[in-house]
Amino acid sequence: MPTRPHPVVPAVFRCLIALAAATGIVIECVEGDPRVVFSFFTIWSNTAVAVVLGLGAVRAGRRQPALPPLWTGGVLLCILVVGLVFHLVLDNRASGFNQAAEIARLTGARAVANQLLHTVTPIGVLLDWLLFTAPGTLRPRHAAQWLAAPGAYLVFALTRGALVSPDTPARYPYPFLDVTAHGYLGVLTHALVLGLGFWALGLALVAVDRFRPAVARRENRISSLGAGGLK
Repeated sequence: MPTRPHPVVPAVFRCLIALAAATGIVIECVEGDPRVVFSFFTIWSNTAVAVVLGLGAVRAGRRQPALPPLWTGGVLLCILVVGLVFHLVLDNRASGFNQAAEIARLTGARAVANQLLHTVTPIGVLLDWLLFTAPGTLRPRHAAQWLAAPGAYLVFALTRGALVSPDTPARYPYPFLDVTAHGYLGVLTHALVLGLGFWALGLALVAVDRFRPAVARRENRISSLGAGGLK
């Protein structure tokens, strides 16, 4: 019989992941310009992780109902994309958009923040979903609904790039969004490919959620990230 998790376990785990995200964001803001820092999708996603996992920790500790899966599933998808794009595209010398040389030069607190935001939080949120979330709560429509987040970011990034001066640091936060280098058609093509990737990964999460085994009985899960009335 599956062991009933003590509410302290998911509460502490979620608190640690939220703290990792918040720590990485604070380091980046202290070491750089917050106006530039918050232009990155990585920071948007980790801010969502800090808020949602933090609330999830509180609810778990108080044995309260879970947060809506629309929120938690979306946060999981966004932070997984952050980790995958960073490790497979930006920190991959075989990629046409690689920034491996710049990443390798990061030291001290910036290097710590980089790992917290791109490695620790994606793995942590995934483990929380697998270990402390009841399966079978995600639906195919959610994969489409989650596209609102990258869509909003795309509008923000292109609008910001068009309004700020050409010499603004990180005018276009990611090389595949650089209108100067690729033109709007090229950038929108990249965005379409990434959007399809987002959607496909979302559908994959829905499929895995449907068939993955429950680590603990559904009724014994505390403030599951996947349980809830909304979505």
